[in-house]
Amino acid sequence: MRVLFVHGAFVRDGAWWWQPTADALARHGLRSSAAVLPSCESEPRGDLYADAAAVRALLDASPEPALLVGHSYGGVVITEAGHHPAVKRLVYVTSFLPDVGEALADFGTGEPPGQPPPWHVSHGDGTAGVREELVRPLFAQDFDDATYAGAAGRLTTQNEVVFGQPATRAAWRELPSTYVVCGEDRATPPETQRAQAARATGVVELPVAHHPFVTRPDLLAEVLLGA
Repeated sequence: MRVLFVHGAFVRDGAWWWQPTADALARHGLRSSAAVLPSCESEPRGDLYADAAAVRALLDASPEPALLVGHSYGGVVITEAGHHPAVKRLVYVTSFLPDVGEALADFGTGEPPGQPPPWHVSHGDGTAGVREELVRPLFAQDFDDATYAGAAGRLTTQNEVVFGQPATRAAWRELPSTYVVCGEDRATPPETQRAQAARATGVVELPVAHHPFVTRPDLLAEVLLGA
């Protein structure tokens, strides 16, 4: 069994974000890798379907059974990409499980309901990002200074089209899934997470913030090993 990690929106270098959890899994003999999402890291920027294709390409590279883990926006990607013979289970971390025809924008947590959240900023050139002054208080309140500096250096803009593109497949309808509710997340409210978790096969709630794979890899690795 191997683990394939898919990061969330507005960041690059997925391997850096997932490394603490990858190290924890490696101590138990579990191999892992992290996807590179074209919507965040290629020029010109890819879209949701290009991100899903990149994940499927990694799955194609080995016949070994896989645990597919998506964080935040990455949950939309694994929902789209998860129909693959190698995938045995989906894991959603403070994430979203769209049905066919639903897009991430349909779950907007802003006010009024359905609007983008306050940390989302459109740049007017087809890309979007996160408001820098809100990153640490909402997404990284539990990062130490050195870790936050590494994270801040890996923030990026993303092709804004991904947020409105509907899922064409809903892998969670056909595969077992685990939803990890991050109970101290200030970016994706726990009540939003619990509503999404109702679509998953099983739910685990942890006392963690938005990036447990960075700050509490021990807890997340325990969930993944159990899955």
